[in-house]
Amino acid sequence: MASGNMKDIKRRIKSVESTMQITKAMELVASSKLRKAKEKADNARPFFNALYDTMCDIQAENPGFFSQYMKRREVKTVMLVVIAGDRGLAGGFNSNVLKLAQARIDELRAEGKWIKIVAIGKKASEYFTKRGYDVMDSYINAAEGMNIYRAADISDKIVYPFVKGEADRVEMFRTEYVSPLLQRAGSLSLLPLDIKDDRAEKSKELPIYEPSPRDVFDSIVPKYITGIIFGAVVDSFASEQAARRTAMESASDNAGEMISSLSLLYNRARQASITQEITEIVGGASAQE
Repeated sequence: MASGNMKDIKRRIKSVESTMQITKAMELVASSKLRKAKEKADNARPFFNALYDTMCDIQAENPGFFSQYMKRREVKTVMLVVIAGDRGLAGGFNSNVLKLAQARIDELRAEGKWIKIVAIGKKASEYFTKRGYDVMDSYINAAEGMNIYRAADISDKIVYPFVKGEADRVEMFRTEYVSPLLQRAGSLSLLPLDIKDDRAEKSKELPIYEPSPRDVFDSIVPKYITGIIFGAVVDSFASEQAARRTAMESASDNAGEMISSLSLLYNRARQASITQEITEIVGGASAQE
């Protein structure tokens, strides 16, 4: 009986050890991908900050300035851009941002608004498709290899419907990378634009915009939205890797504790088996006497 119990425990130990090898590997892979994603986001940020500064300058230097991207109208249709991951095993990463988006959808539906979805990530696409939402576009396995051209393609699917009046408001839901241990799901209004110039220092020289400030502003906006999409997707991907690394580290620690516990049980069972064998030998010897 003890021998059979020992075999079961040994089999469980090997199974947990195999799982621990996988979680350790996933933890290392997530760490590597996290570092690359943060570098990509940090390298792109200065260019898009410069675009935003130019937009602020145009608005500040031209009283009464107006752009089609700043037009506010009665909100009947709201487009939600939801960024989630392509895989699971990342703790609450996917569920947190999807719950936030769902809460906003419930709020908008209560107000009688029509909802359109742009889903970035397999988990977001599956979530909204299964629930019968109007999913305009889905981008699966796009986050890891995200580049400026792919971001521009997504931006076009957001900007043009707004300009054509097919969407009166555009909001984005994504996960912000705060630290390796903290990722925060949040929302951001994309369109109509609300430019708030809170810079401490402003341009003293007044540049001349050709053909006109409005034309320059309108040509910058799609690139600016592209930058927001690019940064949000890359930042969300970094958050996913950080969450997965934390989850895999926790899983590895739990596996280690389980192995220690099972090893203790195995040793006790082995000791009981040896004790039983000694007892049987002593009992047999006594019977012969």
